[in-house]
Amino acid sequence: MKEKELIQIIKTTLNSEYIGDDCAYLKDLGIVITQDSLVEDIHFKMDYITPFQLGFKSVMVNISDICASGAKPLYLTISLSLPKHIDDEFIKNFYEGAKEAAQDVKIVGGDLTGSEKIFISVTALGTDKGRKISSRANAKAGYKIIVSGEHGNSAKGLEVLLKHPSPVFQTPSRGEGNKKFIQAHLMPVAQREFSKQIAENINCNYAMMDTSDGLADALIQIAKASNVTLSTDTSKIPHDPAVSINTVLYGGEDYQLVACVPENFLKKISDYTIIGEVKNGNSGIEIDGIFYSDIDDKLYNHFEEK
Repeated sequence: MKEKELIQIIKTTLNSEYIGDDCAYLKDLGIVITQDSLVEDIHFKMDYITPFQLGFKSVMVNISDICASGAKPLYLTISLSLPKHIDDEFIKNFYEGAKEAAQDVKIVGGDLTGSEKIFISVTALGTDKGRKISSRANAKAGYKIIVSGEHGNSAKGLEVLLKHPSPVFQTPSRGEGNKKFIQAHLMPVAQREFSKQIAENINCNYAMMDTSDGLADALIQIAKASNVTLSTDTSKIPHDPAVSINTVLYGGEDYQLVACVPENFLKKISDYTIIGEVKNGNSGIEIDGIFYSDIDDKLYNHFEEK
């Protein structure tokens, strides 16, 4: 069973208008809400991440979802399920990392329980005040596809970490040139300013997602929700020369943003790269002229036995 199939079952069973985007937009309350979980040995391994880095990343991936909606992140709750061997120092360092990632976002509560492995669940709340909220279903033919930052760095960092595991940030075996890739994986940064620029200045419907499951996955999710084709030129996607195009497209966990907006809107914002355009046609993505209606076989599946 694949994650998207499970989500569709839940959405159908609940007959919910809110399930589909990474955040639920509760318009009557003026808030967006999201929840994300990280599970030891599925999303992270303690032999290559410190408690501080784990706290930082746990918070940042949830703030990224709020940013992908266009909302301003405001509050967080953190729930931890922890094995018996976890000590006070782990908790202190974890929350120091969470606090640094949160910045002006307030951590207001959570829960603690015991478990066999470390399980982290974070809920984030954001406000729509002064901002227009995005939806995957809002991409329209003629819109330009724009992205923030470089892509593929996090997946490259994970590749290095798996070859040279150590809770110490940098070891000689990893090589100095890999430092930025490791940083991108262990301590990603939510694109708050990119989100703010778009959401505060746009006055029409638009689509936006983060690239937590990969750039190509974000593109095809928007394409299917909007019933359009998203056409992309890989030569225009910002990436480090050391990172392969396959990793750029399918690597995941970069937490950059991809948005589909009208071309005439672009003069109102800065620090973006145009990587393609939205076209009428079948629901799917066009990569360098080749059309794909499904890319699930290229993506990581949490529910698949390894």
